Amino acid sequence: MSVKSITNKDNHSLPQDEIKVCENCHANVQGMYCSQCGQSVESTLRYFWSVILHLLDDIFSFDSRSSRTLFPLLFRPAFLTNEYIAGRRVHYVPPLRLYLFISIIFFISLKFFAVEENIGGINVGNSETSAIKLTQHIASLVAQKEKASIDELSIIEENITKFTQYREDLTKQKSIAIKGLTDKLVLLELKGLNESESITEDEQKKIKSLIESISKLKSGEKTDLSPEKITFGNNEDGSLTLDFLSKENNKKLNDFSLLLTKKAEKAFNEDPEPLINEAIEKLPQLMFILLPLFAALLKIMFIFSRRLYLEHLTVALHSHSFIFLSILLVEIIGFAKQYTTSYQLINDIAEFLEVAIVIWIPIYLFIMQKRVYKQGMLLTTIKYSFIGLSYILMISITGTIAFIWGLAST
Repeated sequence: MSVKSITNKDNHSLPQDEIKVCENCHANVQGMYCSQCGQSVESTLRYFWSVILHLLDDIFSFDSRSSRTLFPLLFRPAFLTNEYIAGRRVHYVPPLRLYLFISIIFFISLKFFAVEENIGGINVGNSETSAIKLTQHIASLVAQKEKASIDELSIIEENITKFTQYREDLTKQKSIAIKGLTDKLVLLELKGLNESESITEDEQKKIKSLIESISKLKSGEKTDLSPEKITFGNNEDGSLTLDFLSKENNKKLNDFSLLLTKKAEKAFNEDPEPLINEAIEKLPQLMFILLPLFAALLKIMFIFSRRLYLEHLTVALHSHSFIFLSILLVEIIGFAKQYTTSYQLINDIAEFLEVAIVIWIPIYLFIMQKRVYKQGMLLTTIKYSFIGLSYILMISITGTIAFIWGLAST
């Protein structure tokens, strides 16, 4: 946009930064936009890094509007939506930008918290720490051999053999069930060797039970922790076919389902982390499809309200932003609880907040629906129930697609 000095009737020059000439229609421009064609005064031709920084600023800079937006988003159902629909928008973060900001943080944190491996009650995240402890203990046993008597030597050799096997199970075993059980077993065994701690009778029974379960899993016997057979087939032989597809296409479909089956068995029996990461990476894209579909559901349910589709989309954006932010707070509180176990009062407060947030989510959404669409209690309850059930179905389908897409990508 070129800048020229303009002379008024009294031959006084106006400041060059006040009046400019539009590069598109050559009209005089006062302000940031041309009054004739609407083009911006700012040039779009800038250094690449300045464009990237401007884009990041658009997404992440909330300035003073953040304080006016986040509090009502959490505690004032429908306030932001009604303000936006009424045209009072300048004081609040726009719905789409708000959703983008919160969803980015939510899905990044979800990936972090989800890979805290806890499958079927078996925590395998401490296997490396336990393996290091075993290595140190084995080294101390080897050192004891030099001063041990003949009777003590045989016991030490037995312990070295036993703990070496535990270490191999933790480091080389592919089964996450065996690794998880071995981790629990190691913690109890090492506790029993600690002079400052005594092992209880229940813990001794637990050790025997763990040893038996590990032995059964290694031999292939069926236990409560044995992996279930995974199949994507719809036939008795495990194959997948669809009546409306040709024989050739059914063969391709079945081959694909067998490939997914192998990947799923490997993920659940060995290392689920790649699958979890891949599935979570697919969720943001899928949510961008789910959001307009959810808005369409609202449009159908409130078709006689004479509201525009974009108004329903605003409801969808604000409600999802609230849900993501609430779940994020629950995750953060749950994570923080790991470091407050020695402070009972703080731990109790954290648990209370977790429960309160979970209960507040459906209550908030109900109040939001009532205040936006302004219908009676009975009609709101009926529609809210139907929308809730429909949304659970939609989110279940979305999760299934993310799971299959994630499997295909691993």
